[in-house]
Amino acid sequence: MKKLLITGGFILGMASTAMAQQSSPVIDVLKQASCGCCGGWVAAMQEAGYTVNVRDVSGDELYAAKEASGFSDDLWACHTSTVAGYTVEGHVPAREIARLLEERPAALGIATPGMPTGSPGMDYGTARDAFDVVLVELDSSQQIFASYPGN
Repeated sequence: MKKLLITGGFILGMASTAMAQQSSPVIDVLKQASCGCCGGWVAAMQEAGYTVNVRDVSGDELYAAKEASGFSDDLWACHTSTVAGYTVEGHVPAREIARLLEERPAALGIATPGMPTGSPGMDYGTARDAFDVVLVELDSSQQIFASYPGN
């Protein structure tokens, strides 16, 4: 009987783990193979619990995805991602992706313009540039979603 209970608990534990993995938000990333900082951002998202699918694409294909996003080019960075129907452009912190998915605003998505030092994947010691995460509305207008201080 004891053996059965342990086995049953093990199976229940495995089922819970499988359900959690299935419900984990999936981030699909388009990037160029030569970009190392994109790999750093992907690793940060995986550490935060996201399932990440990465596809290395040509510059032309990446540019086309950026244009199709509806984001203005002043918001573009080195990689473009999607999660739950939203575009996530650049080195957006995991905390802001979680907030986006929790709040579910009527928007195209969020962006961290450029490649600010200290953002996920752009880690260089303790240096940090101040940067904003921008929410892009359905009409492509923009508002600050979050701000991160520099040092």
